[in-house]
Formats: sequence, C-alpha cells, structure tokens
Amino acid sequence: MLLVIIVVFMIASWAVSTRLKNKFKKYSQVTLGSGLSGREIAELMLRDNGIYDVSVTSVEGRLTDHYNPANKTVNLSPDVYNGRSAAAAAVAAHECGHAVQHAQAYKWLEFRSAMVPVQNVSAKVINFIFIAMFLGAFGLNMFGTSTALLVIIACYSVFTLFAFVTLPVEYDASNRALAWIQDRNIVDAREHRMAKDALNAAASTYLVAALGALATLLYYVMVFLGSRD
Repeated sequence: MLLVIIVVFMIASWAVSTRLKNKFKKYSQVTLGSGLSGREIAELMLRDNGIYDVSVTSVEGRLTDHYNPANKTVNLSPDVYNGRSAAAAAVAAHECGHAVQHAQAYKWLEFRSAMVPVQNVSAKVINFIFIAMFLGAFGLNMFGTSTALLVIIACYSVFTLFAFVTLPVEYDASNRALAWIQDRNIVDAREHRMAKDALNAAASTYLVAALGALATLLYYVMVFLGSRD
C-alpha cells in the first residue's frame, strides 16, 4: 500500500513539475510590453511596498527562485533575473510577495517559519527510525513496533501540517503578485493571464506535495491501528 502511494504521488509530482516547466518555457518566450526585467520588476515591487532592506540577487539554476527571510534576499534564477517575459514577471513578483508577507508579519508565513526547526528535527528523527527498522529485529527491539509507528506518525504529522501551511503562504504571495503587476501596468491583459497560469501551475506542485504527505500520514495511522487489533 505504501509503495502504491509513493508511486502515485511520484507520478503526480513529475506530471505537475513537467507542466510547470513547459508553461515557464512557453511564457518565457513572450516579451513584456513594458520591457522590464525580472530584477527591475522585483526592485520596483519592493519599493512600492516600502521595503528597502531586501536585496534582489541572481542564483544559479532553473526555477530555483526563492525568498530568504533569514538574510532578506529575493533570489532569482538567471532566466527570471534577466528575463523580460510574462513568466519572469510572474515569478519575480511572486517572490517579492513573500518579502511583503515578511514585512507585514503575515501570520501563515510566521507560522511556517516557526515550524522549520521542528520540521528539520522531525526529518532527522524519522531517518533514524527508518534506519533502525531497516536493521530488522535489532531496530524493533530498540523501539518496539508500536513506539516506532507512533514516532513515524508524529513526524509525518509535522510534515503534513508544514505542507498544508505552505499552501496559503504560496497562494497569498501569488495573489499579491498578480494584483500588483496588474495595478502597476507591468503586464497587459494577455500577459496577466499568462502570469496567472504560470503561478497556478507552480501552486499545483505544493498541493500535490501536501496531499502526498497527508496520504502517507493516513497510511501509517491505519497501520498503527491495525497493529493494535
């Protein structure tokens, strides 16, 4: 059963990731009428929101764009940083949406940030448990089947909560981005539809991840309940 869940969500993850890459490639070929680059759009959006302590930088890779609240940087991949397309505008504004969330103490972003240390500890714990269980009888004698399952359930509860908390953070950043690029006339109506489509494709990757975490959690809960019969 667990193998089926893993395979199903691996295929779903691959499908949405491929869809995102194809849309980004397609919309990267549509030059903005405004002629602004991703870097210029990001800097303008930050200024419009009264944010002057966040820098915009270029990072290696493709679709590696992210906002880092620790050092207050909007990190854009080369295609977005230098790009002057509908895709670049969407991604640059989305990452700045996270910077705006941070500046305005958006509750879901603060909650997710507070969960990061717990998420990291949970990942280490569950890796240790799986290694112990892989050793067979020795691992089971150390923890006991019920105890091991309870620890796994606790860890996946953290993973699942983190994944679902990520959803409003990502959707809100996209909504902020789409509203701003429209109000600021960064894009025309056609380009706005493309930007929205690209960000919706990106959001679907987080949705699949959340559903995958939930399905895995429910599986281990069922196994635990079955082991008590």
